[in-house]
Amino acid sequence: MRTALVIGTGLIGTSAALALAGRGVTVHLADHDPEQARTAAALGAGTDEAPDGPVDLAIVAAPPAHVAAVLADAMRRGVARGYIDVASVKGGPRRELEALGLDLSSYIGTHPMSGREKSGPLAASGDLFEGRPWVLTPTRDTDTEVLNLALELVSHCRAVPVVMDADAHDRAVALVSHMPHLVSSMVAARLEHAEEAAVRLCGQGIRDVTRIAASDPRMWIDILSANPGPVADLLADVSADLDDTVRALRALQSSDEDKRREGVVGIEDVLRRGNAGQVRVPGKHGSAPRVYEIVAVLIDDQPGQLARIFADAGRAGVNIEDVRIEHATGQQAGLVQLMVEPQAAPVLTAALRERGWAIRQ
Repeated sequence: MRTALVIGTGLIGTSAALALAGRGVTVHLADHDPEQARTAAALGAGTDEAPDGPVDLAIVAAPPAHVAAVLADAMRRGVARGYIDVASVKGGPRRELEALGLDLSSYIGTHPMSGREKSGPLAASGDLFEGRPWVLTPTRDTDTEVLNLALELVSHCRAVPVVMDADAHDRAVALVSHMPHLVSSMVAARLEHAEEAAVRLCGQGIRDVTRIAASDPRMWIDILSANPGPVADLLADVSADLDDTVRALRALQSSDEDKRREGVVGIEDVLRRGNAGQVRVPGKHGSAPRVYEIVAVLIDDQPGQLARIFADAGRAGVNIEDVRIEHATGQQAGLVQLMVEPQAAPVLTAALRERGWAIRQ
């Protein structure tokens, strides 16, 4: 791949353009808002000047509702040898293109499973996709050259290619992305009018659950409008679980011992099923989850503290497998949870104590 055209210079489009430009590909940028394309160009993502002729690959990074129209226009103008989109829904846009009677041998739907709560070119990063799955949905009609161009793009972005059927992809992202986003928003909405005294008690748990609720509602309306059926089916199942859980909690309020036992069984059921589902979430590097020991260290909110901890861990010969920071509300301090292999925990604890760190059990 020597040349590419990125149509749509938001977070995903600009991030892909930055990755390609960093690998020596000549990238042309286009957007319905010329100012956004100029911003992406100023960031080093390419040039906002139109290409002189067809490029090797056109990457359409438009919202799902507009993908088919933008792709159809580009294909009719013959702007590239191959065409892909990076929308989060795959079945609908392809069916729209088929209905328009276009030759889809030069097209492949894709979806990089990566993003941020912020949108726009200023939020973009050339390493946004590194190590993340990038779904490809080829069909029997997909030209091999186009598939190879898509794989080259994924390689340049240091992502991990995953081949799926388009409709299977849409059901999967409904489960792992779209439905969780709505549930996160529903939980976060409970905080909108909550008493300030209650909000001040927020800890890492509520931060984890509500983090993705900070995303742009307009973007998510586009996404959910393109995949409403699978998301609604999943929410209906969640709703049934909520109804059962509410009944179980009400039973726990009863003075009847039998009803209370029924309530305990109901709550235990949903918690155990939650345990069983959570352990299926892939762990580090996409592998099966592993059990780590946590070494908790209290730190001040000062420059260089994290760097010192990691350096001290390195001197002790301990690899930090994962890290989490829990901020203390209203205080200039936080608790850093260092996750390590069980046999490394005593070594790290002793080494950090020796260097003056405050270890918390």
